[in-house]
Amino acid sequence: MTPFHKTRGFRIRVGIVCSVIAIFAFFVLKRSYELQVVDHEKYRTIAENQSLRKLRLSPLRGSIVDRNGSELAVSVPVDSIYADPRYFKSEGGDAKKAARLLAELLSVDEETIERRLSSDRRFVWLERRVLPEVAREVKALGLPGVLSVEEMRRYYPNRSLAAHILGFANIDGVGIEGLELAYDEQLRGMIREIPAIRDARGRTVYSDLLLDRASHAGYDLELTIDRTIQDIVETELALGVANFEAKSGSVVVVEPRTGELLALANFPTYNPNAPSGSVAARRNRAVTDRFEPGSTVKVFTVAAAIDEGTIDPEDEFDCERGVMKVGEDDVIRDTSIHSMLSVTKILTYSSNIGTAKIGMTLGREGLYRAFRRFGFGAETGLGLPGETAGRLSHFGRWYELDAVTISFGQGFSANAVQLAYAMAAVANGGLLMEPLLVKRVKDELGHVVEERLPRVKRRVISEETAELMGEMLTSVTGRSGTAEDANLEGFLVAGKTGTAQKADERGLGYAKDRYIASFVGYVPADDPALVIAVIIDEPIVAHYGGVVAGPIFRRIADASLRYLGALPHDAGSGLDRVARAERQRQERATTRSIGVDDLAGLDELGGEELFGSLILGAREVLVPDLRGLTARSALRKANAEGLTLEFEGTGEVIEQFPAPSTIVHRGSAVRIVLGEPLERLDEEEGA
Repeated sequence: MTPFHKTRGFRIRVGIVCSVIAIFAFFVLKRSYELQVVDHEKYRTIAENQSLRKLRLSPLRGSIVDRNGSELAVSVPVDSIYADPRYFKSEGGDAKKAARLLAELLSVDEETIERRLSSDRRFVWLERRVLPEVAREVKALGLPGVLSVEEMRRYYPNRSLAAHILGFANIDGVGIEGLELAYDEQLRGMIREIPAIRDARGRTVYSDLLLDRASHAGYDLELTIDRTIQDIVETELALGVANFEAKSGSVVVVEPRTGELLALANFPTYNPNAPSGSVAARRNRAVTDRFEPGSTVKVFTVAAAIDEGTIDPEDEFDCERGVMKVGEDDVIRDTSIHSMLSVTKILTYSSNIGTAKIGMTLGREGLYRAFRRFGFGAETGLGLPGETAGRLSHFGRWYELDAVTISFGQGFSANAVQLAYAMAAVANGGLLMEPLLVKRVKDELGHVVEERLPRVKRRVISEETAELMGEMLTSVTGRSGTAEDANLEGFLVAGKTGTAQKADERGLGYAKDRYIASFVGYVPADDPALVIAVIIDEPIVAHYGGVVAGPIFRRIADASLRYLGALPHDAGSGLDRVARAERQRQERATTRSIGVDDLAGLDELGGEELFGSLILGAREVLVPDLRGLTARSALRKANAEGLTLEFEGTGEVIEQFPAPSTIVHRGSAVRIVLGEPLERLDEEEGA
């Protein structure tokens, strides 16, 4: 073979190799182009699905605090367990075995867990909001694709306190009732989806770009509610309902000059941490339930007539010895027999006939417009969901009997909040205030983004008329009045009782054995600090407003005024009163609890005298022995000592904390555990 042929053959081989390389390079470049340009989005999506996932990050829900900054509703971090079923199966996971292991740790049954692990979805919840130790034990199992993520849980540190005001949020952090619902958008904050990288075992690793929850937190709410007064109200209401074996009850407490709501309570109540109980217990009766207010509205009939000049305070009216005919067939009656009564005595004895005659001087239109001015027949604007406007028909639709009975509280309906704010207008000099519940809305940095100040809706009566009404209403709580049990030693109390028959459920007039007992008043009458409305539905033991609601008013007013540092009229004057008020404020600021064991060895240091002084301190009491008592008896005994109760379980008291004879501050809470006594359990087991 000549050199030429050798060279030619070599060149051909080189050409072939180069061609192959060129063709290969072409296809590589072509494929690379397809991957990076043409199919870029497709393969990026596949890669992200394999290594990335997006998690919804719930922001920190805003807190709700009382007027003094005490926390009423907060959010706390908790772990939730989830799984990626596809990853679990691709790693050879045994769903049945994993379900068995997980069921031992979680409160979800094995069958449900296995079904979730066997699904074709990329994400399933196994159980949300588990205890920290449960999350650690699940992690220790090392199951592929079974992981935990931190969520926020809504928590109410005071349990049932202010439950009907606060409402609650569901497992996803969405407000369901109360302020949690009304202010859900502000409280919830911004929900964000954040990228998360998964490692080879499917574990989630957050990137540096993860935003802090706090930077997207919801707004905080500062309420006008006072936690201590709310606690006093709830305790006394529960005791009152129990004592009179009533169906339910409501109490509303208002600061009359500003319209600030200090407390609102209903019984029965519920724990918003576990709201799945009775729907009836969750009903905010103070705003949703309307009722015929009865004699409490005689205040507004008389006030309107005096203010309009249709009567003179010195006028007397013939009460016709307790029976007055209306029209051809109807009769109204008084509970006691009277002839001529002054305006003050009409209120003192709660005369229906006298009030009806005063109402007649206003005429139908005048009476209707007076009640509308006081806020009846319209929502108050408190801001809680479900508020009823009550029912006050236009005067053009009144029958002859309606024009008479409406003046003393029959034939129209109202709610407890309306009644409280109407009385506040009398207490503060004649101004109907706009209800104030949410005082401030603050962002995550504490900056005020919204502030509500006291606002007057309108003047309803003159200052002179309001002052005169205050003088008249103190007679109601005097010795000859219908609410002597509402009288508070050392303070002037102005108010009015109500004993209203409930409508017959069959629509046949009024029931003879079903009543609403009420008392609405303010204290001190000469310098009003509190307006308190007490409504008790269907009491059995007694049914008169002064007997049933009056004592509840008195106990709430007594404890609240002491807490606020108000002094009775006989408590000294000038600098002495100032000094005593300051001491009371200091005592409230320093709470201590001293057990019997803490007093060991005090004999050497005059312990006997010290022990005596501790017991006799104005703000300190011995915890009574509540063991063996029913819940009702325990509540009564604790309240007699000025203590509140927290319940757990049903039955009789088997444990209590603090222990009997512990020295605590008046107003402290005692936790009791209810159950079956051991002796009874032993007897049942022996049987």
